[in-house]
Amino acid sequence: MIKAKKKFGQNFLKDESVKKKIIQAMPNDDKPVVEIGPGLGDLTRELLHNGKRVTAFEIDLELCGYLQKTFETELKSGQLELICNDVLEEWQHTSLKDEEYHLIANLPYYVATNIILKALADNKCKTILVMIQKEVAVKFASVCGDKTFSSLSILANSISKAKVLFDVPGECFDPPPKVTSSVLKLEKFRDYLDKDLFQTKEEFEAFKNFLKVAFKQPRKVVIKNLQDLYPKEKLLEQFSLLEIPQNARPHQLETSTYHLLFKNLNK
Repeated sequence: MIKAKKKFGQNFLKDESVKKKIIQAMPNDDKPVVEIGPGLGDLTRELLHNGKRVTAFEIDLELCGYLQKTFETELKSGQLELICNDVLEEWQHTSLKDEEYHLIANLPYYVATNIILKALADNKCKTILVMIQKEVAVKFASVCGDKTFSSLSILANSISKAKVLFDVPGECFDPPPKVTSSVLKLEKFRDYLDKDLFQTKEEFEAFKNFLKVAFKQPRKVVIKNLQDLYPKEKLLEQFSLLEIPQNARPHQLETSTYHLLFKNLNK
């Protein structure tokens, strides 16, 4: 019996009804699926039974050996590809696949945000369906005006429709985590490298840093936070031009306003 390893943040999903709900939330098309952290292969099995072509990334070598034996037939037929490595290493320079794909994952809490941001920036990835800590899922799906609206919300809302589908209590896992999980779905409607958003990856990285500074102290007004990057006079000029109240706090500005402000300040 393979036990979950704390160093990999593993919690194996054991609730059959939750597994079925996750599979039902997958897009119904012929695009291949990338699964991150297949674990014991429960979701992998359901995907394969539904006729999906799956590429699975598993960092745990013990689990990799188990998966190779369990899915020997599917691996030989080519319906399943198993890559025994850290997905973040594979993702450093290019897309995870050379064709459009959907992503599915039950992500360890310590790496969830980083992986979702990688997927958002990967233009080949069209849908992201992930089970993560509820608190993080809510941040990605929040809208302007919500107290939980954050830089993650803006990055998600810029190119996708983000929605928390349902919560998953700790007892659905082995071992049970101390926090509630949620299944988050992000359906992309555009790419980041779009002429109306960012021309280059460097510009996208600069925007991420801009948002990080803007939300650095959420209770402070945005203009005060941004003085770490820009002269106060320049900020006052742009806030006036875009009709942004000087007392606006970070969660009170629309996603589109942040994009306009960024572009104007960096002309």
